[in-house]
This record gives sequence, C-alpha cells and structure tokens, in this order.
Amino acid sequence: MNVRFAFAGFRHPHIFDMYQRCRDREDVEIVACCEEDAGTREELGARDDLEITHTSCDAMLDEVECDVVAVGDSYGLRANRILAALQRGRHVISDKPVCTSLAELDRIEAAAQANDRIVGCMLDMRDLPVFLGLRDLIRNGEIGEVQAISFDGQHPLNYGKRPMWYFEPGMHGGVINDIAVHAIDFIPWATGQEISELTAARGWNATAPQHPDFQQCGQGMLSLENGAGVIFDVSYLTPDSIGYTMPIYWRFTIWGTDGALEAGFNTPQMTLFKNGEDSPRSIELPVGKPGAYLESFLHEIGGETDLHLSSADVMKASRISLQLQEIADRAK
Repeated sequence: MNVRFAFAGFRHPHIFDMYQRCRDREDVEIVACCEEDAGTREELGARDDLEITHTSCDAMLDEVECDVVAVGDSYGLRANRILAALQRGRHVISDKPVCTSLAELDRIEAAAQANDRIVGCMLDMRDLPVFLGLRDLIRNGEIGEVQAISFDGQHPLNYGKRPMWYFEPGMHGGVINDIAVHAIDFIPWATGQEISELTAARGWNATAPQHPDFQQCGQGMLSLENGAGVIFDVSYLTPDSIGYTMPIYWRFTIWGTDGALEAGFNTPQMTLFKNGEDSPRSIELPVGKPGAYLESFLHEIGGETDLHLSSADVMKASRISLQLQEIADRAK
C-alpha cells in the first residue's frame, strides 16, 4: 500500500526537492496540496506538475485521508502546521528549520510522543558525496581523533529574489537556526562526538537596514564531548552575482591528532593533510545518496530502526540550533 502524502505550503523552494522525489516514487501517492498564500498560489499556477487542491491547511487535514504531511511553509508558520498534523495522527516531514523557537519544538516533541508519530526533516547534508566522504575518512581514523573544526556556510542574500516573508518580523527566526542546523546535524554524525557545550553565538544585520529585525549574519562557537572546538560563520554575505559557487560555500576544515581534512560542497575532491606525509593528498568523492532523508523517513514510519537519519537526530539538531539561536538573540 502506498504512503499517502499531503503537502502543506510551498513558500520555500526547498520543498520541491521532496515533492519531486515523492512524485518519482512508486510507493508514495500525493493526495493533496495546500497553499494558503494567494500570491504564492498565483506563482504556482504556472507549473504544470503541481495542482493546488486546498487553500486552507486545516480544511485539507480534515477532508483528506493521508499518512504524512510534508511542510514547506514560511518558517514562522511551520510549528502550527506540524502540530495540527500530529494532533490529527499524521506523521510529518518538514523542510528545515522545523520551527523557530524552543517552546515550539517542545510542543512538537510532546505532540509527536503523545500521538506516536514521526517528525522527519530535509537534513540532506548527510546525503551529499563530499560529506559522506568526510565522514568515512574521519571514522576510518585518517586524521586520528578530531580536535577542531571550522566551517563556512555563507549564502547569498539575493534580496528581491528571495521570498519576502524572510524579512517579515517573526517569520524567519534567525540565520543560525535557518542555516547552521545542517552542520549541527552533520558534525556528530561524522565525528562520533556529541555536541556538549554551546560557548557563544552572535547574529546581526549588516547590509539590510530596510529590515532592521532581520538577522542577516551569524557566527558561533561550540565544543564536542571530547573537548574539540567548533567555530562557524553562516552569514548571508556571499555576493549575489557569485551565488552558491564560491569554494567557501559549505566548506569544512577538520583537524585531528594525526592530520587534517578540507573539503566543501564545491570542491571536486577532498584534501587530506596526513601527519608523516610531506604533501597533501587528494581523495576522490564517494557516490552520494540523493534523497536518503526521505528514504530514511519512510523506513522509520514503517518501523525500521537502523536509519541513515532518524527523527531523534532531527530533534537533537533542531534543539541545539535553536539553543544557539537563543544565545545569539540574547547577545544583541
């Protein structure tokens, strides 16, 4: 029997990755699609691969028999969408971030537990070749025990092209929760070390004075359970004309007791600086696992436990990201 998906909101383009993957799967049936925002519905009208069946998410949930609700609405609206689905006994899978406050996450976790439902998320950094490769090298001991990590996840702001709800008060929720959650999920999975301490975080507005409440820039520092330090920048400062092609787009440098690794989303290979070797070594990327976040979610709602990404992983990364965001908000 197919798993029946209903989609709640299309106001962030990430959701179309999941939508297309669901369309391509023989074991998934898309039974409804809702978009409450009239302007977004008008834009979506030009697509020939999508039919909006509802203009009210509550009405869709009341009228349509479905197993899963996929959430791609504005960040500030996601918690209510997720809670409404969980309270009606549906599993949920959301684009990231799942929500914008720790109080919302508490309610989501409580509702998921009370209704014995799963909450998944599109944390797809684990699915990409370069990050699978970095994990393999770390877990195989190529650099010894990890001692320090720095990563850059800067993005272009693309003002005027990016959805304008980003800049509405209460809708975005902060750049650290928005972007860093990918790496907060990736680092413990790659290193085998849990995040143990959140040392510092800061968010600020650099070049968008017309939206003073929008947190455009974010930096932070944390440590792992073995004492390793992590420092990061996830600001919207990449030049728009360069876009997502810079070498420092999602680039990680990982230092260990026996060497260092460096690679990023746009590097064709990983570079290993091995203690005892007099020159760096280039290492080919492994094959990726596109869509593994969705595959894992479907396996989990089917009762499997040996997962590439679990709902527990999603909740853990979401909570730490929101805690870092809270530190940054207090530092204003």
